[in-house]
Parts: sequence; C-alpha cells; structure tokens
Amino acid sequence: MTQPSAAFDLTAKHVLIIGGSSGIGNGIARSFAECGARVHVTGTRPDEGDYLESEDSDFTGLTYHQLDVTDREAVTPLAKKIGALDVLVLCQGAVRYGRAEFAREGWDEVVDVNLNSVMDCARAFHPGMQGRDASIIIVSSTGAFHAMIGNPAYGASKAGAASLVGSLAQAWARDGIRVNGIAPGFVETKMTHVTTQNAERREGALARIPLGRFGTPSDMAGTALFLASPMASYVTGQSLIVDGGLSL
Repeated sequence: MTQPSAAFDLTAKHVLIIGGSSGIGNGIARSFAECGARVHVTGTRPDEGDYLESEDSDFTGLTYHQLDVTDREAVTPLAKKIGALDVLVLCQGAVRYGRAEFAREGWDEVVDVNLNSVMDCARAFHPGMQGRDASIIIVSSTGAFHAMIGNPAYGASKAGAASLVGSLAQAWARDGIRVNGIAPGFVETKMTHVTTQNAERREGALARIPLGRFGTPSDMAGTALFLASPMASYVTGQSLIVDGGLSL
C-alpha cells in the first residue's frame, strides 16, 4: 500500500492545468508545484505578467503558455510542444450574465469554452498520456446537477463536462488513463464576484452552505491532488462534489 507521504510526492511528474492562470486552476497548479511536479498552465493573455494585478494569480514555479481554447486548432501544437503528461487538469470556464446566454452568441461562447474545448484538449493530449498511469481531471460545477437561473449555457455545458468524465473514463481505462472530475460549489474567484461581492447575494448563498463558508481554490486543489495520486488508483469515472454541503 502506498504511504500517504509518498502518494503526494509528485517529483518528476509532468502536469498541465488548462485555465491555470487564475482562480481554481491557479490554486490547483500551485499545489501540484508545491508537491514537486513540473507544472504548466495556460491562460488567454500573451504573458503571465499580464495577470500581476489579479489577487488570485501566482506563477511561482509554473511555466505559462498562452492558449485561446475557442480556437479549435490551437491546442494541437501546444500538445506537441509540452509532450507527454502524467496529469491533465481541464479547468477552463466561462459564464455570461445578464441573460446573455439565451442569445445564440452567448450560448455558443460559453459552450465552446466549457464543453467543446474540454474534449479538444483531452483528445489532443490523450496520445502522450497512454501507458503512463496518467490522470485527467475535468472541473465542472454543482451547476451541472441543478437548474441555473439565467445561465442555461453554463448549466448545460457543465452537465456535458460531467457526463464526459464517465464516457472518457470508460473509453480510456484500457490506455492506462483514469478520468475523474471535480464539481465545485461556490468558490471565491473573479467568476463568482457577482455573488460574493454583493452583500445580499453573499448572505443568501452562505445561508445555503452547511459548512458556513465559501470554498477556496485550495479546497479544490486538495481534491485534485487526491484524484491524481496513487491513493485514488482505483477511482475512475467519478465527479466529486466539493461544495461544503450546498447540494445536500
């Protein structure tokens, strides 16, 4: 049996977090780096220096790559550049407020990021992950499992991403790749400022969370480390809900 201290020693492991420039993805990336992994992250801006004003971005020990996941061809050259991976975390995400997702443009934009690009990235890196006891982690949302008022594209695309976890896990187990997911609840990031920085909405959301607080990127990182580790060697096709009890 693998001892816990050894399970989370990721020295020499090669890791990529798509959408690792800020928020949940950046928190996961930093945790993997702290465990010794060689960690790459992607973001939409030309350089990591363009994120310096963000309170939830830290690139210490990380290698940054610009990637626009809405460019359906862009991930293929990145996969060739980075090479074989032990862990791939797909943490890209988009949401549009003000009922913009009911319009075709808003719908397409969100679905392209939250679902189409997830499959694009998984497909591109799959060949280099075969036979490595590798792990893919897809970050969806608790919004995959309930109605999303005002955000139909977000809810539908995250439900699709959660479904993709099982489909890829079944298809790629024979290739030595485990595929699992994380479904976060309310996590304080730039994407959730519409709730966390509005006093009325903030209190309403906190009242629905049994643990009485919002999640943090570190909370999600702990789950990602477990899923990528030997401690989860017999776990595949599962999306773990990490929401402080919100969905109970």
